[in-house]
Formats: sequence, C-alpha cells, structure tokens
Amino acid sequence: MDFTHPAEDNRFDHAGIVGRPMERRDGPLKATGTAPYAYERHDVVAGQLHGYPLGAGIAKGRITAMDAEAARKAPGVRAVVTTLDIDPLPISDDNTARLFGGDAVGHYHQAIAVVVADSFEQARAAAGLIQVSYAPDPVEADLEAAFARLQGTGEPSTEVGDVDAAFAAAEVTLDATYRTPSQSHAMMEPHASIVDWSDGGDMTVWTSNQMIEWACTALADTFGLDKERIRVDSPFIGGGFGGKLFLRADTVLAALGSRAVGAPVKLALPRPMIMNNTTHRSATIQRIRLAAGRDGKLTAIEHEAASHALPDGKGESSTAQTPFFYAAPNRRVTEHLARMHLPEANAMRAPGEAAGLMALEIAMDEMAEKLGMDPVRFRIVNDTQVNPSDPDMPFSDRHFVECLERGAAEFGWDARNTAPGATSDGDWWVGHGMAGAYRGSPTLDSGARVRLEAGKLVVETDMTDIGTGSYTILAQTAAEAMGLEIDDVEVRLGDSAYPVSSGSGGQFGAVSATSGVYAACLALQDRIARQLGVNAAEFRDGKVIAGDTQTALADLDGPVEAEDKMSFGDFKSDYKVATFGAHFAEVGVHRGTGEIRVRRMLAVCDSGRILNPLTARSQVIGGMTMATGAALSEELATDTGRSYFVNHDLAGYEVPVHADIGRQDVIFLDTLDAVASPLKAKGVGELGICGAAAAIANAAYNASGVRVRDYPLTLDKMVGGFPAL
Repeated sequence: MDFTHPAEDNRFDHAGIVGRPMERRDGPLKATGTAPYAYERHDVVAGQLHGYPLGAGIAKGRITAMDAEAARKAPGVRAVVTTLDIDPLPISDDNTARLFGGDAVGHYHQAIAVVVADSFEQARAAAGLIQVSYAPDPVEADLEAAFARLQGTGEPSTEVGDVDAAFAAAEVTLDATYRTPSQSHAMMEPHASIVDWSDGGDMTVWTSNQMIEWACTALADTFGLDKERIRVDSPFIGGGFGGKLFLRADTVLAALGSRAVGAPVKLALPRPMIMNNTTHRSATIQRIRLAAGRDGKLTAIEHEAASHALPDGKGESSTAQTPFFYAAPNRRVTEHLARMHLPEANAMRAPGEAAGLMALEIAMDEMAEKLGMDPVRFRIVNDTQVNPSDPDMPFSDRHFVECLERGAAEFGWDARNTAPGATSDGDWWVGHGMAGAYRGSPTLDSGARVRLEAGKLVVETDMTDIGTGSYTILAQTAAEAMGLEIDDVEVRLGDSAYPVSSGSGGQFGAVSATSGVYAACLALQDRIARQLGVNAAEFRDGKVIAGDTQTALADLDGPVEAEDKMSFGDFKSDYKVATFGAHFAEVGVHRGTGEIRVRRMLAVCDSGRILNPLTARSQVIGGMTMATGAALSEELATDTGRSYFVNHDLAGYEVPVHADIGRQDVIFLDTLDAVASPLKAKGVGELGICGAAAAIANAAYNASGVRVRDYPLTLDKMVGGFPAL
C-alpha cells in the first residue's frame, strides 16, 4: 500500500480502541521476570555453552602476539578463538569499527578473543589467562584541542541570508559556548546473544537487537552468508535507546565460538566492555550566537559545533534542530567532525537534538534575560509555521505555541521565581526553568502479515518492542482496523521469518509499524470481501457487513491470510514533518553543597494522534528521566592520554531513577498530522528527552544565579559560583 497524499477522514478518526489508554501487554511478563531476554532463552536450543570476551587493552595500534595456550588448557574450556586466528571480518554498512579479526586495534576494548567453556565462570577465568602483547600508536582524544583547530573552518551545512551583517546591526546579541559530554545508553539488559552456527551452515541468532532486518544484513555481510540462511529472533529487549540498532561484538563472538565448538554458544558483554566496545553518544562543543531586536525577534542564529568519531564514523549532529526550530531571516550552521581514537560514536536517544537542545535552549534562556523578556514569550515571538531555512516549505502540523501556553498555565509559570536566588525553602534555593522541544518525525516503509482464524487475528512483523509498547499499540491498530476486540488479537514480533518492518529507533517505530499493520489489515479485508463475493464491506463488531448481509468473522471458512507493507510517498518531502513540545522544571539547589534536586517536571507534547496515552506517557517520562541524568550526572569521563572511558560501569556512570524526581506530568495536545501517516500519528518516544535537560539547567540558574554551560551540572560547578555564606 502506498501513502501518496495526506490522510483523509478514516476509521481512526472515529476510533474506539486506538487512542485509549491500555496497559502494556508485555508488562506482566517483564514485571514477573518471565519475559525471556536473550541470554535467558535456555529452551530455544539444547547444549548451550558459555562464551566470554576479551577486549583490547590499548586504543590504537597492533597486536604483536597472543598466547592462549594456558586458556585452552584451563578446566572446562572447549575453544579459544583469537583475533589473530582469522582474517579481518568485513565491516557492514551500519558499522564503523571492525568487530573482529586481524591484528589492528581501532579502539579500547575492541574484541580480540572469545573463550567458550562449559560454564560462565570457566570461560571468564580462562579469558583472564590470555597474554597479549601490543605495539601501541599515538592517540587523539582531546575534543577541546580539536575544536580550537576546527573552529571557523569548513563549509556551513546551512547558510541563509547575511549572518555577519545581521549581527553587526543587531541591538542585542549573545555569543556563548556550551559543552555536553559523551554519554552511554546504560540500558538494563546488556548486549547478549545465543548463536547456533554449529555446522557452519545456517545460522540462528537469539539476540537483543532493535532492528531485525539490519541485523540479518550485517551478519550476511560480515560472514559472507546468504541472508536467507540467517534467522534472527528478538521478541523482548530490555532497553536499547539506539545502542542495539546495529550488529555488535556479542553476536559476532558467539557465532565464531559456535562454529569453533560445533555447538550453540551464549555470550553477554560485561558492563565495562559495553561502555567502550559498543556505541555511545559523542561529546560536543557548541558555540551559539543569537542576534535580536529589542522586540525580541531573532534576526540571526549561528550554531557551530564539533563532535568526535572514529575514521569514517558519525558523531553527534547537535545542530540538527537549529535550521528549523526558530524563525530568523539569517542563519548559519556549521558542523565539525573530529577524528579521534575513542570508541565508536553513534545514535543514542534523539541523536542530534538531545545534545543540541541542551545548548540551544540555554542560549535562548540567556538571550531572553538579556532582552528582559519572559522566556516563554521570547519563544512564542520566534515561532514559525514554515521551515525558516526554506520558507516555501510549510510544517505539516506545528503547535509549538500551544505547547508553551498550555505548559505555562498548567505549571503555574506566572507565579514562578523571576529573580535568580530570590526564593528559598529552608537550606534550598528554589528555581524554575523551561525549554522548547523539537524532534523530527521520520517514517520508514514497514510491513506485516495478518491471519484470521476462528475469529482470532494473528499479527506477525519483525518490529521489535524495546520497552516502548509495540505489542500493545499494534494490537490496538489491528483490532481497530478489523473491527475486533483487542483480546481477539495476538501480536508476534522480532523474528526475521516475519515481514520486514521499520524496526525500533529514531522515533519512527510506532508511526511506521502501525501503518504497516494497517496496510496488512486492509489487504486482509479485501481478501475476505472477495471470498464472500462482495465488492465493499464494513468490518465492525467482529462481523463483515455488506449491504443487508452480516457474516461473523468467526464463521469464515478456514484461515484467511494477507500480507502488505506501507510505503511512504515522495509527497512528504514537500513538508517539514516534526514533533514539538515544551518542558518546565522546578528544582532546589542546596545553599551549602550545590546539590540539585528536581522537584517537579512537566512536558507538553505535540505529536499528532496519540495511539495509547498510557504507553506514550511512559515513553515521555522515560525521556525526561534520561534528560535529568544528562543534566545532572551522566558523563563518560575520558582519559585523553589513553583514549578510553574510565568510568565504564553503572557505579561510576550514574543514571537517575524515578525516585530522584519528585513529580512528572505529561500533557498531550489533541492534534492530528495528516501528512505524517495514515493514522495521522507521529513519534513521541524521543521528544521527552529533547530540551528537558536545558529546562533543569535553566531552573538551576534561576534558583542560584549560577549559570553553568558545561554539562553535567555537578556540585563543583555550582558551589564555586555561590556567594559567601
């Protein structure tokens, strides 16, 4: 099915199931520990052995020798495969770092060996016996030095109008530099896989991966296999946030181990190896210049940023929102990529906008203060209904001003503290801050197969559920489309034997996958109508209604099956499709220690039709919680001399939990975007993290008068600016 023009009135505009708050179908399984995650799938294949990885102890150079004899002779060891035993494996299109093979080391904790043994403990102990000799090369891991070299060079990615003239003529200007650190996905479930490649022929993989089709393609490219000989199965995922979009070393090592021993092998990356072996969000340095008249209208925006990546890799596009979010007739955006020998940088929740808005929304707060304007009003004045970098392109649907006004009213913004340091509660200064939120809303073609038998509908698609509610919203979509009760729908996910979907990531999963299920249901309706010999039929209350004839779906002859996919047409390129929001935060800053406590947060979201308000709310508050970590605690500390992340565990890399935040509220605007999808829905899972960290930072400034432009806002950065007690 092709989506070739904006959606018109359809059954989802009169829905009884889609749009209702429904508890996640996988919730009881996960809450009771009975949802089988990848490493725990003990029953999928017999005779599973245990693999354990060894990571490189340098960041760049060559391995000159590996002595694995002691490991091979250790108790319970079945095989040891070292990187020197095989030629370098090909690098798939979605990977930057080589995952295994050869003597070259490209980053710290690159996988260089796997030990397979009868037990986990035996494999781990033997891995510690492998002796490795290196010839290290010099490393580069200093982003500050790189930015100093790169600043002012390179071609802008966006340049509109005359920025320099606008700044020269401006009545009020701001020029400030902001820093965000490298961050880890820190998902609860580690990267883990069970692989059965025991005969070196067909490969079966039980893994934790967000993108099933991508995984199959990458495995085929890496091992030179026909993709049809690979099956990937990932029905439950304990968090991904972008860290499980791509093939990683756990799957590759388990596959090599399985082939070596002729038996299935299970392997999970230990937490320290996850921090340096898998992907992470790159650090950024961002210089932002704003120019405005006394009326508060921006006349120019300049955003220059740098991030780091391995050679041929991708950094963090922290300028992603700047060409589109706020109106200004003149703008210049420049992105620098510093080639460094740190582990692979790649997508993490809201890649680009999450880090970019951490800077831009502080800059907007600072500019509002310079202008003597309310920060909410300043943003309203600079709203736009067209892409400001291409004024002939309208936004498909944009209600940013409504987000700001609704949020200000619900939060009690008018009663806030307006003078930094003026409001106290015992030993705590109390402050309030806000920020805008922007995130693009892309779609990917997505397919599904549906089968009706005895009045029950089975939905099959390789879409994944990473804790986002895919099982639930796909069941709601299918039930709505077919006129069934939701309990009459069974959803099966995460298997490469099912039709290819969008997968989970980029805020495209829900909007794309529900569209694919809808397309398959329409194909099934057509097949049922032809079976009944009618040209048109309505599906309602478990029946097929054609004129005066009604047939219960449960009475149809035999199982009826259909498969289709939703392909999104080129017409969408005539519009800028995005999601919008406003974040508000109240914090306390301790007068003596500089500790920041988040008392309450509010998010107002404009994301088109909300398919399930309960699961959508969970996604947004999860994003707000991650943003709290980005604001206050999360930082991969870089050893620039050795080029690795020092705090590579969850004791040294501190993430927040719900108990760290007093109260979180979410409001969804009642909007529809007919350009975004047939269901008029857009993504929402990444909007919650966009801008929320800046709202906390702005609130901390409002509380204490200390402006921190270098995340996270740790105690030392706060207390150093306090007045003497």
